[in-house]
Amino acid sequence: MMKPVDGRKRVVIEGVDPEIDAGRFPIKRIIGDTVHVEANVFGDGHDRIACHLLFRHEGETQLHRVKMEPLGNDRWRAAFQVNKLGEFFYTIAGSVDHFGTWRSDLIKRLEAAQDVALELQTGAMLIEQAALRAVDEDAIRLKEWAYILRVKSGDEETKQTALDAELTATMQRYANTDFETRYDRELSVVVDRERARFSSWYEMFPRSCSPALGKHGTFQDTEVRLEYVAGMGFDVLYLPPIHPIGSSFRKGKNNSVSAQPGDVGSPWAIGSQAGGHTAIHPELGTLPDFELFIAKAKSFGLEIAMDIAFQCSPDHPWVKEHPLWFKHRADGSIRYAENPPKKYQDIYPLDFESEDWAGLWDALKDVFIFWIEHGVRIFRVDNPHTKAFPFWEWAIGEIKREHKDVLFLAEAFTRPRVMERLAKLGFSQSYTYFTWRNTKQELTEYLNHLFNAEVKEYFRPNFWPNTPDILPEQLQMGGRAAFMSRLVLAATLGTNYGVYGPAFELLENLPVKRGGEEYLNSEKYELKHWNLDDQKSLAPLIRDLNRARHENAALQTNHELSFHATDNPYLICYSKRSADGSNVVLIVVSLDPVHVQAGWVDLDLVKLGVDAHEPFQIHDQLADERYLWQGPRNYVELSPFEIPAHVFRVMRRIRTEKDFDYYL
Repeated sequence: MMKPVDGRKRVVIEGVDPEIDAGRFPIKRIIGDTVHVEANVFGDGHDRIACHLLFRHEGETQLHRVKMEPLGNDRWRAAFQVNKLGEFFYTIAGSVDHFGTWRSDLIKRLEAAQDVALELQTGAMLIEQAALRAVDEDAIRLKEWAYILRVKSGDEETKQTALDAELTATMQRYANTDFETRYDRELSVVVDRERARFSSWYEMFPRSCSPALGKHGTFQDTEVRLEYVAGMGFDVLYLPPIHPIGSSFRKGKNNSVSAQPGDVGSPWAIGSQAGGHTAIHPELGTLPDFELFIAKAKSFGLEIAMDIAFQCSPDHPWVKEHPLWFKHRADGSIRYAENPPKKYQDIYPLDFESEDWAGLWDALKDVFIFWIEHGVRIFRVDNPHTKAFPFWEWAIGEIKREHKDVLFLAEAFTRPRVMERLAKLGFSQSYTYFTWRNTKQELTEYLNHLFNAEVKEYFRPNFWPNTPDILPEQLQMGGRAAFMSRLVLAATLGTNYGVYGPAFELLENLPVKRGGEEYLNSEKYELKHWNLDDQKSLAPLIRDLNRARHENAALQTNHELSFHATDNPYLICYSKRSADGSNVVLIVVSLDPVHVQAGWVDLDLVKLGVDAHEPFQIHDQLADERYLWQGPRNYVELSPFEIPAHVFRVMRRIRTEKDFDYYL
């Protein structure tokens, strides 16, 4: 082994946390968050160690330094706040603290009543060296301290001067960093806006918004629905693809191979003579209509999320203009999408091994840029796991370099490692397996994995009880109670959730076939006419649930989720608390959509922040009912014929000067 460049650097830095894949990928935070960093930092011998956290924003060149505090066993911690969108960089620096070592030894000698005159001379020398590095008043002050220690080393007052806290703080500011060890890599944090952490999504097909039965809806028709969506408390309105739909091999109703006259086809079969991924379906309206729609949605507090599906119908302009962007069969024809034995003749997948891969990458990135320039800031990306990983890392990085407020939701129901890789590459949020986690054990294990493992540093889950592609068996068989319980679970377990409506709130639950997850008469292939005034609608419950999410900070964070024991396997109980602990929400949900379920919950009162010897009040945010509980063990009964869930705000007791009890 060769000698190091400088063998005088004696400090070791390891075990840095958070760090993803040896620094290959960034962690994720929201603007205003505090990033807590820990590391093992130590040196040889008995010298004291000085350890600092260094950080900067991407727009800065100067590193900020924060002193790290010891936790014991050579573990150190410090924190910094991310106060701008974009990327922050951080690393660790450590060095032998010669002044700190000298000061510590001086205290020991003084306690042992030893002669310290020579030691004070040594201290004066260290202070004089620091004075050469200092500026302005600090340099003058350090010289004064050095003079006192050198000239008055025999005075008792000088001993106290040597231990002066102001002297110590000044010396730390001007510590010698010549032999400082830097961690061998610079780590990074991607900082997004608040919507990346907390959002309520509603998916809706604009073409089904016409007030007239059987007529194709427009953006103007969809504007009328904005008040309805906003009234339920959603803040993101997600639209399936709004582009022209191909006519070649168009799918008919219920995904039939042959379309009948008047069949509208699947919005995911993108492209026709009217244009491709930067065009709007003529029956929806024009580009100015879409821009007006975005502005109107904003007035209702709604952001528009746009579906990006990188695939083409046989009629897409790219098929003729860029045939190299597609895979070909042995006979020269373009290969359509297949998932044997299923065939999707109406869709051509793109070839990421194309000779013209660079041109393809540029074109796909330009699709995002086009819609960003027309007001879109959220993209739900269809099946990103079927496109090349390097493309996503490049495209998202390039886009967010110029448009730091843009967010990406990955719709990738695939293997866990693939989903996690996409999150590492830059996707802001990700669909999850929540849709298929039904039992208490399944939910508990899955949520503990998402929120208590390393994955929480980069993977932001978005929970959906249904999508246009997925009608889970739980909803097919469980009826109204299943819809309610799955809604409460999705909206309270995570901070990001969504529903496909109006199918969800109107309790659509018929599959095209038994054992399948496709909707019968799926809206993917036909226009639907929804009765939003249906008395069975869950819209009021959704409104109350979203109101509770906005009024309780505990439901806006994922890092303080705790599960509590119950004596009934059909009752799941968990709590969430805000970062400052001032807001705590306790949730109990019945997982049985058929029978009344009752049992005892065994609460971890420390997690709830309540005194085991004092009563505490809980306020149901959905039913607006209050209960007085005391101690860890309390009784719960939930019926599928009512709301099969409690969303309690925990109210701690306080006593006023007039001796009245209040609960806050």
